Amino acid sequence: MKRFFSLLILTVLFSCNSSAQKAKSEKAESFPVNKTEAEWKAELTDQEFYVLRKAGTERPFTSPLNKNYEVGTYHCAGCGTALFKSEHKFDSGTGWPSFDREIKGNVAFSTDYNLGYARTEEHCATCGGHLGHVFNDGPRDTTGKRHCINGVALDFKPEKE
Repeated sequence: MKRFFSLLILTVLFSCNSSAQKAKSEKAESFPVNKTEAEWKAELTDQEFYVLRKAGTERPFTSPLNKNYEVGTYHCAGCGTALFKSEHKFDSGTGWPSFDREIKGNVAFSTDYNLGYARTEEHCATCGGHLGHVFNDGPRDTTGKRHCINGVALDFKPEKE
């Protein structure tokens, strides 16, 4: 009898969890730029698709943009929306391009529980592409924020002289 109740409780717990997970994954956000998976795959490199559309993470210290110190603007590699300015970039030592602030209105935020705890995830507000995460361990003399961004999700446009 004890075994029956244990099995019943486990069944109920797992079925509740899977229903909640299904509901969350079926919820689709709407962004001004919407394309099919096939359209994104045709336009993006494999690595860009993995990061921007599948919320992947590039390996640290692999992006040439990590150590880019030129003056200019960082745009979404998926749709071209301006996301970050070079004047707000800093070397966080993490291996990913880091900024202390975004261009207001061009970055959307959500909560990500993929590692078992809450993190603030960043998306392009135009196409919904996954950019990275924001943390509260950035420069204290500015915003205190560290926008930790996958370099492959960005295109850098230098300032015209």
